[in-house]
Amino acid sequence: MPTTAQALTSHALGRAWPRVALTLLVAALAACGGSGGTPPGGGQMPPAQVGVVTATQQALGLSTELPGRLEAVRTAQVRARVTGVVQKRLFTEGGAVKAGQSLFQIDAAPYQAALDSARATEAKAEAALANAQATLERNRPLVEAKAISQQEWIATQTTHKQAQADLAAARAARQQAALNVEYAQVRAPISGRIGRATVSEGQLVSQAEATLMATVQQVDTLYVNFTQPAAEALRLKRAFDSGALRASGSSAVKVLLEDGSEYPLAGKLLFSDLTVDPTSGQVSLRAELPNPKGQLLPGLYVKVRIEQASTDHAFLLPQQAVQRSAAGDTVMVVGADGQVGVRPVQLGGSRGAQWVVTGGLQGGEQVIVDGFQKIRPKAPVKPVPWSPAGSASAAAASAPASAASR
Repeated sequence: MPTTAQALTSHALGRAWPRVALTLLVAALAACGGSGGTPPGGGQMPPAQVGVVTATQQALGLSTELPGRLEAVRTAQVRARVTGVVQKRLFTEGGAVKAGQSLFQIDAAPYQAALDSARATEAKAEAALANAQATLERNRPLVEAKAISQQEWIATQTTHKQAQADLAAARAARQQAALNVEYAQVRAPISGRIGRATVSEGQLVSQAEATLMATVQQVDTLYVNFTQPAAEALRLKRAFDSGALRASGSSAVKVLLEDGSEYPLAGKLLFSDLTVDPTSGQVSLRAELPNPKGQLLPGLYVKVRIEQASTDHAFLLPQQAVQRSAAGDTVMVVGADGQVGVRPVQLGGSRGAQWVVTGGLQGGEQVIVDGFQKIRPKAPVKPVPWSPAGSASAAAASAPASAASR
């Protein structure tokens, strides 16, 4: 059994133990961190590491992305050329048709009757002309022998000329009647894809109103109509004149679809308009785009990527290295003293996941791509080479460690 003195001693130590432990913990922290959190020995914190890429000059083509819209290379509206009732629709809506293919049948009975009448009138006129010709030939020697009067001879000649005119009119009427019969068979004016029919069987269509019956579009080749700000076009011209940029000799254009994918076939630039739209300040351009499989449709909005210039003094930087704002585009570079500086740059478009920098950088400069959150004002940094693969692997490696620390 412990004595009374031993029990009192144990109780006093138990009450003093928390204060002793706290004192030892403070001493350990002071030994590890030093005064004010500095490393042992009173040194400074090591410079933060940042991922950098070295700016390297290279010859590049400068591409521009512009909004555009697709248009059929040829569009033909199928309209009624005679008045009548539609009897049949002879095509499949949305299908392909060939030039001259029958699309609609309009009731041709009245026009066939008119054609038969015109043929009869033509035959009558031919008979009248034959009779007038015979009379002319019979009276010719008589007038020379003065067996008939001059007035009768003039009447004979007049009758012959009238018969010729009547035959010509009868033939023209017969041709018009034949055309009306032909127009009753409505045919495709061009080859292409036909849309929906705007008339149905039993509907009356009119030549006077030129009733629209369907529309055919040639879509194996499409036009790409797009616009460029006039100010940008002038800036490019000044750059060409000063020698800062060279005009691209390529007329190829690429089309980017709404989902961001690139259409596999390249188009060809046809022309640039000579005037500026006064309402929008835009210059119109047109390219021709092959569409052999009919993947693209007229009216589709797209982006057009066109290479208009090239330079020998451009830099390619990852897009995350460039900070864009209303005040301008900037990058951060690491100087020879390890300090971070902000540098305004000029961009000349994009290439994949990289920006094309045309001004503001010097060859050999180290541009910060990763580690922006580690940068402190007036604090030096330690640049290390950056690569997309390395950045991704580092992030993947740090994820389990972060999870374990929590």
